[in-house]
Amino acid sequence: MTLSAIVLAAGKGTRMKSDLPKPLHTVRGRSLLGWVIHALEGADLESVAVVVGHGRELVVESLDATFDRHFLYAEQLSQRGTGDAAAVGLAELDLFDNSFSENDHVLIVPGDTPLLTNATIAALVESHLASGAAATVVTAVLDDPAGYGRVLRSDNGGVTAIVEDRDATPEQRTIREINGGMYCFRRSLLAPALRMISSNNAQGEMYLTDAIGVLVEAGHPVNAFIADPVEISGVNDRSQLGYAGEHLGARIADTHMRNGVTIVQPSSTVIDVTVVIEPDVTVHAATTLHGATTVETGAVVGPNSYLVDATIKSGARVVSSMVTGATVQAGNLVGPFEHRCADSDNN
Repeated sequence: MTLSAIVLAAGKGTRMKSDLPKPLHTVRGRSLLGWVIHALEGADLESVAVVVGHGRELVVESLDATFDRHFLYAEQLSQRGTGDAAAVGLAELDLFDNSFSENDHVLIVPGDTPLLTNATIAALVESHLASGAAATVVTAVLDDPAGYGRVLRSDNGGVTAIVEDRDATPEQRTIREINGGMYCFRRSLLAPALRMISSNNAQGEMYLTDAIGVLVEAGHPVNAFIADPVEISGVNDRSQLGYAGEHLGARIADTHMRNGVTIVQPSSTVIDVTVVIEPDVTVHAATTLHGATTVETGAVVGPNSYLVDATIKSGARVVSSMVTGATVQAGNLVGPFEHRCADSDNN
């Protein structure tokens, strides 16, 4: 059995109001796409195909510079919907290795869901393989499902279809279980299902969700995997980027605190995922730690401090100051109201 993944990252993200491709917008030290790739490390993947489009060169450059693994890149030349994007990605996987069997499977995830975790990916794959289903759809139950595709189920609980919000009937819009936009398919069945879908819908696009209906009509079982609604939240604008940052920031802070770091006021502290903080460090309120910053045991940082690519040695203190690219030696004090930069490494 092999497992591969297709990551849908071709969209421009017009609501971000930026020339930067949406998947490359950063939050807590990683790009949106980078967070998704890290989440996929929860599965043992044979290969990963990234579907690119707007800003292709930038996306490829970013991934190749950030990760050690080899990626396959498939270009979606025109935005014809998620079904078309999945077909483009699957074709690239097939070019790389077309010797797949009935026991091989493929994950499909969007590239703008930075709150997705390794644990959820691992649990999704385990659930899919255990069920023997042709496909497993990630779903969530929302108090207000407006705008999302609704999941239709049979009397025995199996998924029968996913209806997009614009195409749903008033009765279907009362359903609170929504499509999370993530799937695991039996690979041998995915391509035939994609060939059967069309763009005859309100958006005039090829919906990947229609492949679920095709499989059901052919008599194949389709299961649902209910996930935390927070994890499947996508980022389409700067407000949602801020929402993701709040949740990721809380996770990062919680990890550091459980590892012996005192963070006096987590709500006002910004820590990138790339930052290293050793036990018995104290981080005071209104402090930001970015990039390749390292804070060693016994150091005290803050309040009101800003560190970028800084090294704070054991027992050093940074108070109401900025440190960029510099090393603060053991036991030394910076601040208040100083700026130490790379040419100040003696201090």
